[in-house]
Amino acid sequence: MDLTPNPAQFQDDGSADAASHGQGASTRIGTVFEIAGSNSQILLDKGAIDRLAQHRDPSVATAGQVGGQVKIRVGVVWLVASVRSLRLDPAGGTVMAQIDFLGEGDEERLTGRLYNFRRGVTRYPVPGAEVHPVSNLDMKEMYAAVDRAHIEVGTVFPTRDIRGALFVDALLGKHFALLGSTGTGKSTSAALILHRICDMAPEGHVVMIDPHGEYSAAFEGNGAIYDVSNLAMPYWLMNFEEHCEVFLTSSGSNRQIDGDILAKCLLAAKAKNRAAEGIAKLTVDSPIPYLLSDLTNLIQLEMGKLDKAGDSSPYLRLKTKIDEIKADPRYGFMFSGMLVADTMAEFIARVFRMPGNGKPISIIDVSGVPSEITSVVVSVLSRMVFDHAIWSRGEQQRPVLLVCEEAHRYVPNERNADGSSVGRILSRIAKEGRKYGVSLGLITQRPSDLAEGVLSQCGTIIAMRLNNERDQAFVKAAMPEGSRGFLDAIPALRNREAIVCGEGVSIPIRVAFDTLEEHKRPASSDPVFSELWKRTGGEEDSVARTIRRWRSQGR
Repeated sequence: MDLTPNPAQFQDDGSADAASHGQGASTRIGTVFEIAGSNSQILLDKGAIDRLAQHRDPSVATAGQVGGQVKIRVGVVWLVASVRSLRLDPAGGTVMAQIDFLGEGDEERLTGRLYNFRRGVTRYPVPGAEVHPVSNLDMKEMYAAVDRAHIEVGTVFPTRDIRGALFVDALLGKHFALLGSTGTGKSTSAALILHRICDMAPEGHVVMIDPHGEYSAAFEGNGAIYDVSNLAMPYWLMNFEEHCEVFLTSSGSNRQIDGDILAKCLLAAKAKNRAAEGIAKLTVDSPIPYLLSDLTNLIQLEMGKLDKAGDSSPYLRLKTKIDEIKADPRYGFMFSGMLVADTMAEFIARVFRMPGNGKPISIIDVSGVPSEITSVVVSVLSRMVFDHAIWSRGEQQRPVLLVCEEAHRYVPNERNADGSSVGRILSRIAKEGRKYGVSLGLITQRPSDLAEGVLSQCGTIIAMRLNNERDQAFVKAAMPEGSRGFLDAIPALRNREAIVCGEGVSIPIRVAFDTLEEHKRPASSDPVFSELWKRTGGEEDSVARTIRRWRSQGR
């Protein structure tokens, strides 16, 4: 059977205009050639596609192009598919296209328009079925947010007025990842999504780890900003694993010896606190306040015992490191002598925004934290979110969204893994957080450097332009089969454009993000060299002030 379309069937009789009014059925542009599940093919008439390219309806105009959408009638149902690739058939003067099915909607008898759209395909068409363009009205039905809680973040490509919506409960309930190369507008897009979430839920609970100090400027009006000057995170909140990362400097068998000494002395130091009274199962992981001076005194005491095995070097190593951290002003935000009081309830309420008081987001600026303990600080904050969720079962559930910028630094893949506690806790949140009401938002420019298991746990992927081929392949591997046609467009995306796939959208969409107001943008814009290098004067004073801040390790 010859399935090649007859060009005479595609003469422009004004039916293309009808397509923009929901009567896409009268504008046939091709025929189904092969149905093979995820790898189906259609034949498109080149002349019909060329004529539609001038159509005033942008959805109809792009119907026969890569990334465009077409529909096929099966009984009283319209199947909608995305065009993945095009290939010219020289013999028949037609274009062969590979398509991915997105979903189906019912056909309205009188107008032929699509309504009641849903994801998935019940019945596939047979070869020979007619192919029609998807109109703007069809797109409105497909991308309608219906009555589910949602936030609008931009405009669906290629339309000018159809809003791209993210379903908040599905987006947060099953984690999300925002991926994009440097300079694609990733930080601004992250700020836009978080602003929309905060506007929708002014009494929500959002904690954002900000490694570069970019987001403080964006959330001054509706967020609480914490950095080394006011974070006041008590050191005794660390569990034993995190204590080891900070206090132990040895490796190999020596590290095991040092760890045993630290565990014994730490438990004894915690047992001296009044808060430990009545706790039958006190462990080294229990968040009980203790004095650093008590810990060093106990180490000194153990070192002086006559019945100890081995030499004194492990005790000296431990005591020296603890004394060094106590004396270093850079560690004051965490290891200050002022942080020995039992302020755990106050710290959790302050950082997790309980209550939010109209400022539902905490920005934790860790740019001023010494690099040696940055991962420990992030680990403590992440673990506090997770542990609070576990131990608050039985109370009214208060879900928390934990957003991690530069996520590949904290959850690296197996090749770059350093065995740090932060990677383990974030991996655990990715796998189990959903059960306890902890949502994870990962933002990264290098998805290929991210632990694969963590990315695969993200139910929604928001992919901006990725310049690296390995990153592109990594994202495609994490995506469902039906999204592949959209993901092929990742290298060609413009700034502030993204492909959104997964649970947070009804079907995969390409969306141009809204422009964010100046005062809500993060401080992440690139320096304008051509302008800044023209300015002169005041360099000596600027250098002097910089050196003063540099030496005092302050701002």
